[in-house]
Amino acid sequence: MRLSTRGTYGTRALLELALHYGERPVILSDIAKSQGVSAQYLEHVLSPLKAAGLIKSARGAHGGFSLAKPPWQIKLSEVIQILEGSLAPTECVDNPSVCPRSATCVTRDIWAEIKRVTSEVLDSRTLQDLVKRQKEKNAPAPMYHI
Repeated sequence: MRLSTRGTYGTRALLELALHYGERPVILSDIAKSQGVSAQYLEHVLSPLKAAGLIKSARGAHGGFSLAKPPWQIKLSEVIQILEGSLAPTECVDNPSVCPRSATCVTRDIWAEIKRVTSEVLDSRTLQDLVKRQKEKNAPAPMYHI
């Protein structure tokens, strides 16, 4: 299973907004530059997040994008659901009627388990968790003096 660029870039853009939570809105070009994504594509990715109420935008001199709710209230499972849809690696997990073997298929059981475990991980993480991890990765390495 692999996330599309919508999922990965969208999550990174939300992380950028979470890093600036409580500050001024962040303009699209700054997010795009920081994340190495074209502003045009990023605008396309942010659109469903805005429609879902995770982010908001403001126009004008002090405009840009910001989170619509605190980063500790935004679960990664919600983000991925909005940007990617179902986490099921096969269609039969969500819709058993597409395959006549669904009731007896042992591989479907594995695909369902993959979806369940992935959902549990993403449901237990928030944007605030990503902010914390990002700050830890950006922290300077300790210096030792002899």
